[in-house]
Amino acid sequence: MINAQDIKIGTAIRMDGKLYFCIDFLHVKPGKGNTFMRTKLKDVVNGYVLERRFNIGEKLEDVRVERRPYQYLYKEGDDYIFMNQETFEQHPIAHDQITGVNFLKEGMVVDVVSDASSETILFAELPVKVQLVVTYTEPGLKGDTATNTLKPATVETGAEVRVPLFINEGETIEIDTRDGSYLGRVKA
Repeated sequence: MINAQDIKIGTAIRMDGKLYFCIDFLHVKPGKGNTFMRTKLKDVVNGYVLERRFNIGEKLEDVRVERRPYQYLYKEGDDYIFMNQETFEQHPIAHDQITGVNFLKEGMVVDVVSDASSETILFAELPVKVQLVVTYTEPGLKGDTATNTLKPATVETGAEVRVPLFINEGETIEIDTRDGSYLGRVKA
């Protein structure tokens, strides 16, 4: 059990039978009345975000979570098979439990977050930035960098991203896995 004033970003708590991660918090001390914590909590299972107020001193059930590196091996049906880098055990993880799944390629190492008490896998997170090769896009035009116009491009994982006009097939680009945005071209 933890006190409400001990909540920080990344703290995991169990509330109403569900598991939540704190994504934002604010310690509020109004002119009148008691001090309280205003938090934004993200449901681990479905990703819903809710705002919740806790009085200072209120007891909450904390959950110990562990982050471990897992390597993506292959896809089997709707599940993705990952191997624990420490024990070499293989675990299936569902499509909807992986953030940035469209940019996942074989051999990639991701962080898998699990509940330490029950060893249940909660979700898998790709690195924020990944480098992928463009497999298809319309031909680029040399010197066409003045405008901020974007065109569609398909990367090696099959995902489609919007890239500047000067990007050509076969080039390696950096992508933000959280929203699929183009970050830059990787120089070889």
